[in-house]
Amino acid sequence: MPTAQPSGNATITSRIPARLDRLPWSRWHWTIVIGLGTVWILDGLEVTVVGNIAGRLSEPGSGLPITSGQITGLAAALYVAGACVGALFWGRLTDRFGRKKLFMITLVVYLAATALTAVSFSTWWFFAFRFLTGFGIGGEYAAINSAIDELIPAKYRGRVDLAINGSFWVGAVFGSLLSIVALNEAILPKNVGWRLTFALGAVLALVILLVRRHVPESPRWLLIHGREQEAERIVSSIERKVESETGERLGEPESEITIHQRKSIGFLEIARTVFSTYRKRSILGFSLFIGQAFLYNAITFGFGAILTQFFHVPTGNTGYYFAVVAVGNFCGPLLLGKLFDTVGRRVMISSTYLLSGLLLFGTAWLFDRGSLTATTMTACWCAVLFFASAGASSAYLTVSEVFPMETRAMSIAFFYALGTAAGGISGPLLFADLTGTGKVGDTVLAFQIGAGLMCAAGLVAAFLAVRAERRSLEDIAKPLTAAASAVSERARSAKEGRSAKEGRDRSRTATA
Repeated sequence: MPTAQPSGNATITSRIPARLDRLPWSRWHWTIVIGLGTVWILDGLEVTVVGNIAGRLSEPGSGLPITSGQITGLAAALYVAGACVGALFWGRLTDRFGRKKLFMITLVVYLAATALTAVSFSTWWFFAFRFLTGFGIGGEYAAINSAIDELIPAKYRGRVDLAINGSFWVGAVFGSLLSIVALNEAILPKNVGWRLTFALGAVLALVILLVRRHVPESPRWLLIHGREQEAERIVSSIERKVESETGERLGEPESEITIHQRKSIGFLEIARTVFSTYRKRSILGFSLFIGQAFLYNAITFGFGAILTQFFHVPTGNTGYYFAVVAVGNFCGPLLLGKLFDTVGRRVMISSTYLLSGLLLFGTAWLFDRGSLTATTMTACWCAVLFFASAGASSAYLTVSEVFPMETRAMSIAFFYALGTAAGGISGPLLFADLTGTGKVGDTVLAFQIGAGLMCAAGLVAAFLAVRAERRSLEDIAKPLTAAASAVSERARSAKEGRSAKEGRDRSRTATA
């Protein structure tokens, strides 16, 4: 029974987190993945489409008095700025007012801004709604990653997070192919095709919004914020659905947690927790986001220029090459994701970062020797980004699971904004100039910078990555509201039993 506290809040003991973590995979979990995870496809679509249609938008008769440089420069910077501001703004509100309210609101913001971009009649209108589109997308990252981690069982959390974050590249493939159609004047007039691409993004967002209505609020968030009865109803409903779908009766949860409920957590307490209590984890998050941001910018900012300048690929055909690279990006998290839950976070995070960095060093060496063609260069990029994409996705996974429940959305928002700003501000200033000179040595230097920072992040992960695989979020980072005796004796016994079994297994292996 809840015990009244002087503050007016209550102290309760609950098994809700353990009940969620012991669920087998079911159709209900697929509903969560589709309702929440597909937004990354929209982000990939947005970024790719704008880059690919820049040439058409700048032509006379497009309906907008805008230059190609304004689209890839100012408009892109405004989208990035909007994403950074949106992540921080909506992230704080997500921790305070709940996951569901915010992932509905941010998607509506994105939908409206994209639809209004499609009817742009002047440059200021286009720029304003590019900013607001990014503003909505930035908020999505904080709200969605928080909700997914808190609803997906611990056993599957790594692979699901990686696949969802990697789905950005599904949108990139779709955007590349869509831009080829949009740029074909035999199919669509030049003042219509680009508008339809943005309109399609709004239509996809509307479909996702309809599915998302059925996704519940995070029971973990409800529990901490004094709404345990609502959390109990949601978890009981989920359990009934899972039992009905699987035809199996669920086992008893292994642990319970005692919570001092609070309506809100102060910003200073959140900052102190992230940057003081969990200082090493913050260094890890910073390293992972900066490393992946610079590696990706080392390649993507010069992608088209390298193909056209050094391999004489026609500008209109670069979209095909990008689509191939995007497929490689998606395959990495999809195929390697399970290993993050089985082999473990530390080994997989460090190895994907180090492998992608070393492969990019190798690509730079081959490029410098003149040993590559457009096809083999694309193959090299695919190999690099196969591992880099898994690593980059694991950066989002890391910052969403290694900090306490009350700081989760804000932590995701902070590191996302940091990485996005590094990519969207430092990237253009550094890599666009290097890869745009037409000099082999400058492009090699760009590759080496990205590869070096990726390898450095991999080394940091080798020492600081948290062994979070198959562990409850509350075990990885105890909630700020948790009582000292948060874990029950039964949970301790179960944990000791697992440790003893693992010790016996290791002994047998050593003997063998």
